[in-house]
Formats: sequence, structure tokens, C-alpha cells
Amino acid sequence: MLKWLLDSDPALRWQVERDLAGAPPEVWTATRHRIATEGFGAQLLAHQDPDGQWAGGAFFPARFQPGPDSGQPWTATTWSLNMLREWGLDPAVLRDRRTAELIAENSRWEYENLPYWDGEVDVCINAWTLANGGWLGVDVSRLAQWFPEHQMDDGGWNCEWVDGSKRSSFHSTLNAVKGLLAYDVATGGTDETHAARRAGEEYLLERRLMYRLSTGEQVASWVDHFAYPIRWHYSTINAVEYFREAAIVDDTPPDPRLADAVERIRAARQPDGTWLQDGRLRGDMWFEVDVPAGEPSKWLTLYGTRILSWWDSARS
Repeated sequence: MLKWLLDSDPALRWQVERDLAGAPPEVWTATRHRIATEGFGAQLLAHQDPDGQWAGGAFFPARFQPGPDSGQPWTATTWSLNMLREWGLDPAVLRDRRTAELIAENSRWEYENLPYWDGEVDVCINAWTLANGGWLGVDVSRLAQWFPEHQMDDGGWNCEWVDGSKRSSFHSTLNAVKGLLAYDVATGGTDETHAARRAGEEYLLERRLMYRLSTGEQVASWVDHFAYPIRWHYSTINAVEYFREAAIVDDTPPDPRLADAVERIRAARQPDGTWLQDGRLRGDMWFEVDVPAGEPSKWLTLYGTRILSWWDSARS
């Protein structure tokens, strides 16, 4: 299985080398540097527009007209930055292209034509903007303060707050804490962002990442739906991967309330040690980065294997 994982794009391979193969830093760092010049990273960089954007738009491609079967396109600026950051591209590559400055000059949100780095009203969009801005060295401190100001009484967030929702969402809350963690890593964060992230984590942990607090029932079938690319979608593999990363950043042991979610991930592992791709979210992509539904996914196998390794080693 490890040999199979190592036979992969640099965006995936460097993480396998670092997290599973025990390669020394000079090996996985060299592989990571190849993201800008080979494979997925180089292909996505080649699609960048001269004005710094991708597909001519902030969240949607320019002149996008949604249809009943079109799905969400994944080609615009936000989604492209998300992928490059998550793959581990050195942000200096985009700084050399003046990407952040060009986006500031040329990109506006589809919502009320707001400036890109100021964010807008959607929790998830603001979380990705916060993460990408911190990664690229943009001063997004005002946007960071938006999160404690818009946190709900239960500790989480909901993208439907503008429509009057008073209850937090698993999806929105996970994306919010992921954005706050990325901001903390990039800048050190503030007391307010640290507290907001802790409260959001507690919202998910109280529910053991899967259950309704009111009834103890599983919140929905999507907690067991594992797919890559993840995009905005909540699942136990996405959530536990976040808590693994946060524990490393915060130097804390795994919270025991993750146990049920970890066992769901373990149960999905195939006899050969792989995890299968479930049906992915529909929408146009620049190119394929993983396998069709039903086939063994290298990305999901990386996530699942390192989650179990982290959990089992800490609990032994």
C-alpha cells in the first residue's frame, strides 16, 4: 500500500513521505518543492489569469449561469487557492506572481461586489478567504475578527445566519475552525480567534463529530460519505483530519470524544488497507485529481492511514 501511495503526484507524495514513510525532511521537502513545476500544482498554476484570478471570478467563474444539472463549478479563484494551499504549494510562488495584490485589485465577490480580501457574509467563504489570505501574507486581521463576532450561542457557525438561522451547522463550523486554525498557524492568531476556535471545536466534540446533541441520533448519512476533493463537505474523515492537525499545532493529545468517529473511519478501510472514493460533489473542474466513485482513493487512503496511525499511537 505504501509503494502504491508513493507512486503519486508530488502534492500527495510529499505528505506520504513525511507522515507515513518516515522520510527525512530533506526528502519530503524536495518533493514538496516540485508541486510548482510538476503535476497538479503546475497544471493549476498554468490556469491562472493575468489579473491574478482563476476563471475570471472570485467564487464562480465569470459569466457563470447556473443550470438545473450544472452543479457548483470548482474552477474560480477561491477553489483554486484552496487546492494549492492544501496541496502544500510554497506561497512564495504566488507571491512572486503578485497574486494577492492582483486579486485585491481585480477580484470582487459576487455578493454585493465586495472586495475579495475583506470577505463577505458566508461563513465558509470567509473561512477560506481567511486561510488563503494568511497563507499569502495578506493582512486579514479584520476578517479574523468577523468570526468571534458572528459565532452563535452554541459555539458554532451557520452559513444561513443571514436568513435567520440560530443553530449552528456541522459543515459551517468545521470550515470555520479550519480557517481559524490556518490563520493561527500563519500569524499566531489572537486571544479572540483562539477562543473562537476552541468554542467551535467544542461544538463538534460535544456531538462526538456525528450525533445530534438533542437526541443522540446520527446527524445525517453524510458523516460516512468520504470523497476527495473534499471542498466544503463535512464527513468524519474530514473532521478527524482537522482535529489531528489541530492537536499537532496545539501540542495536545487526541480528545477521547473522537473515538466513535475514528472507528467509523477504521470500519471503512478495505481489506487491502485502502479507502474507496464515494460520489463526489458535482461541478466543473480544471482536471481530475482523484479516481471515480468506487475505486481506491490515494488521497483518502493517505488521510485514513495517518488518522489511524496518529490515534492508535497516542492511545497505546
